[in-house]
Amino acid sequence: MTQTFRLAQEVDAPALAELLRQAYVSNTELGIHFAAAQVGTEAAKKHITNNVCYLLEEDGQLVGTISLRLPWGPNPGPAGLPHIGWLAVSPAAGKKGIGSRLLDFIEQDIARDQLKCPAVTLGTAIEHPWLPQLYENRGYEKIAETDLGLGHITAYFKKIIIKSFR
Repeated sequence: MTQTFRLAQEVDAPALAELLRQAYVSNTELGIHFAAAQVGTEAAKKHITNNVCYLLEEDGQLVGTISLRLPWGPNPGPAGLPHIGWLAVSPAAGKKGIGSRLLDFIEQDIARDQLKCPAVTLGTAIEHPWLPQLYENRGYEKIAETDLGLGHITAYFKKIIIKSFR
């Protein structure tokens, strides 16, 4: 089993959109309507063009994705820091720690080691039964809550990834 990260390209948009729709079905069934759950090919292309979007492949099959929205991009996060988004794992990939691997990669390899960012943010539905606690267990601290009009309250979390930064 070989896992490989790579930057998404526009040609990956249909596969990215399908992965997001499949991965977010369980959230929709909980009544949580993340925007990524309804992404089409054109929106996926725009996302790939405007953000740092990585795909994780396992033996040539797409098993996950994660992105960073950059502060100077068209859809910055809430705190002037890179903002993690569109984290998704293929339901067919099973529970093999792929989500944790995606987060480790974007936090450490990309944001900390390549971009030299002191911290990152992410957001999730406060009503989600386990995601807020998962992020807190990974060292994220809640910094804000807001209603984005999606039918749930979004909680924003921040994680310091360069410990000398406060």
